[in-house]
Amino acid sequence: MRLRHLLLPLLAAPLLTACINDGATYEIDGTREHVLSLIREQPYPWDPKVNLYLVVSRMPACLRRHNLGTGTEKTRVEVYQVPSGAFIVKVGKRMFATETQTCESFAKMDSEPPEGMGQLMGTFRIKKGELVFVKEEKDAAAAEE
Repeated sequence: MRLRHLLLPLLAAPLLTACINDGATYEIDGTREHVLSLIREQPYPWDPKVNLYLVVSRMPACLRRHNLGTGTEKTRVEVYQVPSGAFIVKVGKRMFATETQTCESFAKMDSEPPEGMGQLMGTFRIKKGELVFVKEEKDAAAAEE
Protein backbone atom coordinates (compact mmCIF):
# COMPACT_ATOMS: atom_id res chain seq x y z
CA MET A 1 0.00 0.00 0.00
CA ARG A 2 2.81 2.39 0.90
CA LEU A 3 4.58 1.70 -2.39
CA ARG A 4 1.48 2.80 -4.33
CA HIS A 5 1.54 6.19 -2.55
CA LEU A 6 5.18 6.65 -3.51
CA LEU A 7 4.75 5.62 -7.15
CA LEU A 8 1.68 7.69 -7.94
CA PRO A 9 3.48 11.08 -7.76
CA LEU A 10 6.31 9.70 -9.89
CA LEU A 11 3.88 8.51 -12.55
CA ALA A 12 2.13 11.89 -12.60
CA ALA A 13 5.38 13.87 -12.92
CA PRO A 14 5.64 13.57 -16.74
CA LEU A 15 2.12 15.01 -17.08
CA LEU A 16 3.01 18.03 -15.00
CA THR A 17 6.16 18.82 -16.97
CA ALA A 18 4.09 19.39 -20.11
CA CYS A 19 2.46 22.52 -18.64
CA ILE A 20 3.46 25.89 -20.07
CA ASN A 21 4.25 28.75 -17.72
CA ASP A 22 6.52 31.27 -19.36
CA GLY A 23 6.77 34.78 -20.69
CA ALA A 24 8.67 37.19 -22.90
CA THR A 25 9.16 40.95 -22.81
CA TYR A 26 9.23 43.83 -25.28
CA GLU A 27 11.35 46.69 -23.89
CA ILE A 28 9.66 49.80 -25.25
CA ASP A 29 12.42 52.36 -24.69
CA GLY A 30 15.19 49.81 -24.54
CA THR A 31 14.89 49.74 -20.74
CA ARG A 32 13.40 47.21 -18.36
CA GLU A 33 11.32 49.93 -16.68
CA HIS A 34 9.01 50.44 -19.70
CA VAL A 35 7.75 47.13 -21.09
CA LEU A 36 4.96 45.00 -22.45
CA SER A 37 5.26 41.35 -21.36
CA LEU A 38 3.30 38.35 -22.57
CA ILE A 39 2.65 35.65 -19.97
CA ARG A 40 1.44 32.17 -20.99
CA GLU A 41 -0.08 29.74 -18.52
CA GLN A 42 -1.38 26.26 -19.35
CA PRO A 43 -3.32 25.05 -16.31
CA TYR A 44 -3.77 21.44 -17.48
CA PRO A 45 -1.25 19.46 -19.55
CA TRP A 46 -4.00 17.55 -21.38
CA ASP A 47 -5.74 20.77 -22.49
CA PRO A 48 -4.15 22.53 -25.49
CA LYS A 49 -5.57 25.90 -24.34
CA VAL A 50 -3.09 28.41 -22.98
CA ASN A 51 -4.20 31.44 -20.96
CA LEU A 52 -2.58 34.63 -22.26
CA TYR A 53 -1.93 37.75 -20.17
CA LEU A 54 -0.38 41.09 -21.06
CA VAL A 55 1.61 42.87 -18.37
CA VAL A 56 1.86 46.61 -19.08
CA SER A 57 4.53 48.39 -17.08
CA ARG A 58 6.17 51.80 -16.83
CA MET A 59 8.00 51.67 -13.53
CA PRO A 60 7.76 53.10 -11.00
CA ALA A 61 4.52 54.79 -12.15
CA CYS A 62 2.36 51.81 -13.08
CA LEU A 63 2.05 48.07 -13.54
CA ARG A 64 -1.05 46.11 -14.62
CA ARG A 65 -1.86 42.59 -15.83
CA HIS A 66 -4.61 42.25 -18.44
CA ASN A 67 -6.32 39.07 -19.68
CA LEU A 68 -5.98 38.42 -23.43
CA GLY A 69 -8.11 35.26 -23.31
CA THR A 70 -6.93 31.86 -24.52
CA GLY A 71 -4.75 30.69 -27.34
CA THR A 72 -2.57 27.70 -28.12
CA GLU A 73 1.09 27.03 -27.48
CA LYS A 74 1.89 28.50 -30.92
CA THR A 75 -0.36 31.58 -30.83
CA ARG A 76 1.48 34.63 -32.18
CA VAL A 77 0.82 37.99 -30.55
CA GLU A 78 1.59 41.13 -32.60
CA VAL A 79 2.31 44.53 -31.02
CA TYR A 80 1.56 47.76 -32.89
CA GLN A 81 2.17 51.32 -31.69
CA VAL A 82 -0.10 54.13 -32.84
CA PRO A 83 1.09 57.76 -33.15
CA SER A 84 -0.49 58.71 -29.79
CA GLY A 85 1.87 56.26 -28.07
CA ALA A 86 -0.84 53.71 -27.27
CA PHE A 87 -0.50 50.08 -28.33
CA ILE A 88 -2.69 47.65 -30.23
CA VAL A 89 -2.11 44.02 -29.33
CA LYS A 90 -3.38 41.48 -31.87
CA VAL A 91 -3.97 37.89 -30.73
CA GLY A 92 -5.16 35.92 -33.74
CA LYS A 93 -8.23 37.87 -34.89
CA ARG A 94 -8.79 39.54 -31.49
CA MET A 95 -7.42 43.01 -30.87
CA PHE A 96 -6.91 45.03 -27.70
CA ALA A 97 -5.87 48.62 -27.08
CA THR A 98 -3.70 49.57 -24.11
CA GLU A 99 -1.36 52.33 -22.94
CA THR A 100 1.58 52.78 -20.59
CA GLN A 101 0.88 56.22 -19.10
CA THR A 102 -1.39 54.85 -16.36
CA CYS A 103 -1.40 51.16 -17.44
CA GLU A 104 -5.12 51.09 -16.61
CA SER A 105 -6.70 51.60 -20.04
CA PHE A 106 -7.33 48.26 -21.70
CA ALA A 107 -10.16 47.56 -24.13
CA LYS A 108 -11.15 44.87 -26.61
CA MET A 109 -11.49 46.31 -30.10
CA ASP A 110 -14.27 45.25 -32.50
CA SER A 111 -12.30 46.14 -35.64
CA GLU A 112 -9.18 47.84 -36.89
CA PRO A 113 -9.14 51.60 -36.29
CA PRO A 114 -10.02 53.70 -39.38
CA GLU A 115 -6.63 55.43 -39.14
CA GLY A 116 -4.83 52.07 -39.24
CA MET A 117 -3.04 49.76 -36.86
CA GLY A 118 0.04 51.93 -36.48
CA GLN A 119 3.61 50.67 -36.70
CA LEU A 120 4.27 46.97 -36.15
CA MET A 121 6.84 46.88 -33.34
CA GLY A 122 7.24 43.11 -33.31
CA THR A 123 5.73 39.74 -32.49
CA PHE A 124 5.69 37.43 -29.50
CA ARG A 125 6.22 33.96 -30.95
CA ILE A 126 7.94 30.61 -30.45
CA LYS A 127 11.53 30.51 -31.66
CA LYS A 128 13.68 27.42 -31.08
CA GLY A 129 11.12 26.14 -28.58
CA GLU A 130 11.02 29.33 -26.47
CA LEU A 131 8.63 32.25 -26.31
CA VAL A 132 10.47 35.38 -27.47
CA PHE A 133 9.69 38.88 -28.69
CA VAL A 134 10.99 39.39 -32.22
CA LYS A 135 11.35 43.07 -33.10
CA GLU A 136 10.13 44.16 -36.50
CA GLU A 137 13.05 45.16 -38.66
CA LYS A 138 12.56 48.77 -39.71
CA ASP A 139 14.41 48.23 -43.02
CA ALA A 140 12.02 45.43 -44.00
CA ALA A 141 8.97 47.53 -43.10
CA ALA A 142 10.28 50.51 -45.10
CA ALA A 143 10.99 48.30 -48.14
CA GLU A 144 7.36 47.14 -48.24
CA GLU A 145 6.02 50.71 -48.48
